[in-house]
Amino acid sequence: MTSADPTLHNPYFASKKYVIIVGGGTGTRMQSIVPKQFLPFSGKTVLMHTINAFSTSAVTPEIILVLPSAYHAFWKQLCVERQFITPHQLVAGGETRFHSVKNGLDAIDDNIHALIAVHDAVRPLTSQFIIENSYQIAAELGNAITAVKSRDSVRLMENGVSKSLLRDNVYLVQTPQTFQSAQLKKAYRQAYNVKFTDDASVVEELGIKINLSEGDHRNIKITFPEDIAIAEMLLRDCS
Repeated sequence: MTSADPTLHNPYFASKKYVIIVGGGTGTRMQSIVPKQFLPFSGKTVLMHTINAFSTSAVTPEIILVLPSAYHAFWKQLCVERQFITPHQLVAGGETRFHSVKNGLDAIDDNIHALIAVHDAVRPLTSQFIIENSYQIAAELGNAITAVKSRDSVRLMENGVSKSLLRDNVYLVQTPQTFQSAQLKKAYRQAYNVKFTDDASVVEELGIKINLSEGDHRNIKITFPEDIAIAEMLLRDCS
């Protein structure tokens, strides 16, 4: 697991910084007619907490929010109702997460010295350390993929046969995933492939080494109804 020295001078760290927050999910697994990124908890929506995590970090990146076009008016109304004024640029989502990220990238100038993080809209509890460390490592090494070691025993199923894996070698990937812009933009010029499950897999397809940065098991992804209650509890514990 890579860790950066926050005092290390690096020309990339002084460059422009962005975060593309991708919110393309529906409410299917939440058993809700409202997509999970719009659900309320602790006085805001999930998405508002996510945006604030970045806007209040020391990095203070420019925020690009990618949402399905059908929900743009709904989101704007939520912002009015909850007096949410954190600056961000709204971009239309695409057919898949890959295409949504690509749309977000198209909103950023081709600046080879920029750092771009990509983050799930439904990870509202990302810590300041995770965010800042991710940008610092990407500045040094080209990319930084937030991940945590598996706490559970893990088995791999191949051709109907399962086999155990060494738990200490298994990492669970989170977001943010942060890259030097030239690297990420080049990767997203590739044609879409179903094996592209996250940004790291897109960049790795170019033969580029992927670097892991320290995550946190509290950096949860809101997926099921019980996750809202867990997030509220974790937020109380952190305050």
